[in-house]
Amino acid sequence: MKKVLILGGTGAMGEHLVTMLAQRGDKVVVTTRRECQSSHNIEYVQGNALDRNFLDRMLVQEWDAIVDFMVYSTPSFEQRVGALLANTKQYIYLSSARVYADSDAPIKEHFPRLLDSSDDEQFLSTDEYSLAKARQEDILRKSEFSNWTIVRPYITYSEQRLQLGVLEKEAWLYRAMKGRTIVFSEDIASKLSTLTYGLDVATGIAALIGEPKALGQAYHITQLQATSWLNVLDIYLDVLEKFLGKRPKVLLLGMNDFSRCKRAEFQIRYDRLFDRVFDNSKVSEFVSTESFLPIEKGLILCLERFLQQPSFNNIDWRSEAIKDRYTGERASFFEPVSWKQRIKYLIYRFLKI
Repeated sequence: MKKVLILGGTGAMGEHLVTMLAQRGDKVVVTTRRECQSSHNIEYVQGNALDRNFLDRMLVQEWDAIVDFMVYSTPSFEQRVGALLANTKQYIYLSSARVYADSDAPIKEHFPRLLDSSDDEQFLSTDEYSLAKARQEDILRKSEFSNWTIVRPYITYSEQRLQLGVLEKEAWLYRAMKGRTIVFSEDIASKLSTLTYGLDVATGIAALIGEPKALGQAYHITQLQATSWLNVLDIYLDVLEKFLGKRPKVLLLGMNDFSRCKRAEFQIRYDRLFDRVFDNSKVSEFVSTESFLPIEKGLILCLERFLQQPSFNNIDWRSEAIKDRYTGERASFFEPVSWKQRIKYLIYRFLKI
């Protein structure tokens, strides 16, 4: 039995990983900002793992493994990485396959990263997600420790997270369920992407825990299969047509117009406009990637489950207003739940800002 600390383990990968480790007999402690019910060998500790004082309390004891799902700024990571590495036998750092530069060949773990190959000074001057993850990987490599394992998932979906390019479900699925047009990018739609079910990524992470050969190594845990975002959209539309009784409408915008709807300049330019295809043979030494759920089957499964009990996070009413300007549609006055949201929607929907 291993004693595993999971920092922020309630997301698309974390929930599956917690259950999996508990079922195989490990003692699992999970930090979470919301109150959760503990069970026989799963203990939830309420608190923010980004808070250094809270984290230090969790590191009083030594762990067989720490799996870190938190998102840090690079200075923040540098301040705590020593304590994390010193209090575990294996520290599993969740990086991202967004660190990679564009590639014509299926990406392997040693392929160039954006941090090392980009000449965009404006981009490099930021701590954008892909750069932050790469810099934090370098901090691990330069540390005095070698008890780390870098995991680079790519786009991970679940019953509660269903992405479309750079859009979360709140930015496309919500509109469809309200009878409005899905607004997407024609440029992103044509690109190949790799989407992996959260359970499969969790299976890969679980397989790396306790593996001496995984120390000091980086692995991406992804589907081998890739598909276009346009095909992903069609899969979603097929499910929604059965559920809603009619097929949702779609408006594909050029990049200039779409960027007004979704402000994610670097994520779009240095990721979603790349074809993302991966060679996952390295991690297949520890887990059968051939058993990973096919993209179409997985997306259908997760969307159908979501539609049984739909629940959305906060809606960006500025973005919704701009989309409605392009489609000629409008939300009902009381759909935004607060006066502040209603005013924002009305300003961006009816005034040329």
